[in-house]
Amino acid sequence: MFADVVADFAAGADVPSLPGLLDYLETAEQAEEGLTPGEVEVAPDRVQILTVHAAKGLEWEVVAVPHLVSQVFPGRKMSGSWLKDPASAAGAVARRRRRPSGLHLPPPGADRKQVETALDDHDDALDERRLAEERRLFYVALTRSERVLLVSGHRWPATGERPKEPSAFLTELAEILEGPGGSEVGVLEHWAPPPEIDAGNPALGVERTAQWPPDPFDDRADDVRSGAEMVRAVLRARRPKRPRRAAQTDQLALELPPAPDPESGAGVVDAEGDPEGWAADVDVLLAERAAAAQRPTVSLPGRLSVSRLVELADDPDALAVRLRRPVPMPPNPHARRGTAFHAWLEQRFGAERLLDIDELPGAADESVSSEADATELAELQAAFEASEWAGRRPVEVEVSFETVLAGVAVRGRMDAVFADPDGGWTVVDWKTGGLPAEDRRQAVGVQLAAYRLAWAALQDVEPDRVRAAFHYVREGVTLRPADLLDARALHDLVAGVPTAAVEA
Repeated sequence: MFADVVADFAAGADVPSLPGLLDYLETAEQAEEGLTPGEVEVAPDRVQILTVHAAKGLEWEVVAVPHLVSQVFPGRKMSGSWLKDPASAAGAVARRRRRPSGLHLPPPGADRKQVETALDDHDDALDERRLAEERRLFYVALTRSERVLLVSGHRWPATGERPKEPSAFLTELAEILEGPGGSEVGVLEHWAPPPEIDAGNPALGVERTAQWPPDPFDDRADDVRSGAEMVRAVLRARRPKRPRRAAQTDQLALELPPAPDPESGAGVVDAEGDPEGWAADVDVLLAERAAAAQRPTVSLPGRLSVSRLVELADDPDALAVRLRRPVPMPPNPHARRGTAFHAWLEQRFGAERLLDIDELPGAADESVSSEADATELAELQAAFEASEWAGRRPVEVEVSFETVLAGVAVRGRMDAVFADPDGGWTVVDWKTGGLPAEDRRQAVGVQLAAYRLAWAALQDVEPDRVRAAFHYVREGVTLRPADLLDARALHDLVAGVPTAAVEA
């Protein structure tokens, strides 16, 4: 099954991505002549629909072979051959193990008519070989049955206005069944006569209607629902009634009974002594509070975004809680403003790239409370034009990457990469929010550390030749951290998440 191939690739690849899967499939097709055909297993408890090729070597008690009509099985005659169709010629060369029928050209000096006759004879030979191969395939279909074999054709297809003719294979079977000894082989149940010339396709005039979604009880729906209501009524009658609390004239004058002695066992409340289930609720709440006081554990996903790395460096416990119980994030107007600014910046630099949903620009920015509108966007554009980066031209923009840290695939997208005069590079991430607090700058710098290592790997250079910076557009400030984490530190950061188990 193709799903098994994809699952095996995802389990064995360092970074299981869609481009990697496509490369794997292309390599398998070129170097190994395609993937190994999937194996079909006979299932006795179901109806299996498959091709004749897939049924080779298998047997079922009952086999049905439908669609034995002309130009279906056997298929229609080929309109051309490898001599006239370049695509067919490429296929004939690729299938070098199957030599086509020999082409016998006339001797030198023959006229054009002789050559055309030789080519037509070659086409006829190819068609005869095709028909022989389909006949062998038909034999495979007929020999898959252990007990019952059903063979059929049809006059009218599901669509189309012209009737079909019986297949040559079906006609031959009918002649055998009607001939001497045919009754010992099988029975010809029905053979429809050819329809009238002016008769239309009866299948086209049938209007098919159905109820959706279908009622699982069908005609028994009323009886089933009535019976279910009777059962519920009996259960309600058997349910014990809860005692009513005595009315109190003064609700503030609540006299509590003395606390029971724990050693006497009088404080133990069972189901009969706690009909309301309050004691059980209290036990659950206390257990939940005790579990919340412990450091949370989490199963790391197979992939993390760079924004998640920033959250990991800032508060690993909070990230573990979010991974255990993911909830939708509230709408962030600042992210929308950052997206609009990045779109403008892409047009300014002449770039056209696609963005992943969780890689939207501004996803790792600080939150703000104002709505992104045209006025704020114009202010951001003016601030950028006044910055040091307005006069520089990036060598790359919106560069996506994936790398592996501690067995987890980390993916991200670099906003822009600029070439430096000394032969190095500077990776810049545009920020439309405010400057981070001093105690958070080391955490947000994890984003630049990942970008720096990713660009160094893409260029196959040492990370020391790559610099990284945040440019806060509104403030016109560029932060260039000097103590970015190296590959080992990022590895330790991911490996330090409190995990119960790490998913492959």
